[in-house]
Amino acid sequence: MRIIGGLLKGLRLNPPKNLPVRPTTDLAKEALFNILQNQIEFEGIRVLDLFSGTGNISMEFASRGAAQVTSVDRSIQCVHYLKDTARQHGLANIKAYKDDVFKYLQLETEQFDLIFADPPYDLNRIPEIPKVIFEKNMLLPDGLLIVEHQSMQNLSNHPAFVEQRRYGHSSFSFFRMV
Repeated sequence: MRIIGGLLKGLRLNPPKNLPVRPTTDLAKEALFNILQNQIEFEGIRVLDLFSGTGNISMEFASRGAAQVTSVDRSIQCVHYLKDTARQHGLANIKAYKDDVFKYLQLETEQFDLIFADPPYDLNRIPEIPKVIFEKNMLLPDGLLIVEHQSMQNLSNHPAFVEQRRYGHSSFSFFRMV
């Protein structure tokens, strides 16, 4: 696992083996950031990373100049790893919180330019993520929600759905404010 762009480009991340995670592969992450690079300006954006796990995606956004990256995961080990790694590499723009994502979403009142969610693939509540985010108006105008999920899952029935990109067994579904 490595940072593929920005200030920390090339940095290898070596999280402990015992973290309860399934990190986004470098191939899928590189494809995702190639898509995003042509759609958004990373410098100064506000990002919410849900089910952040190792913080791989949070670190990528922070490395590319995001003003603020809020990371949420229910594993305290993951939160500690991300906080320690961010501190070690001078990424003060990352704030990591231990919380249940659905409880966090109910209480969050801020808006974001981009929200990325990478829930466990076996989570049966994945379709609720776009529903809650759009009902709570959590995206700024022109904001983007990306949900990573199994390729066999279809999230296209949400009115804000734009497209699904498949990378083997993983897919990214994109949602925009309508």
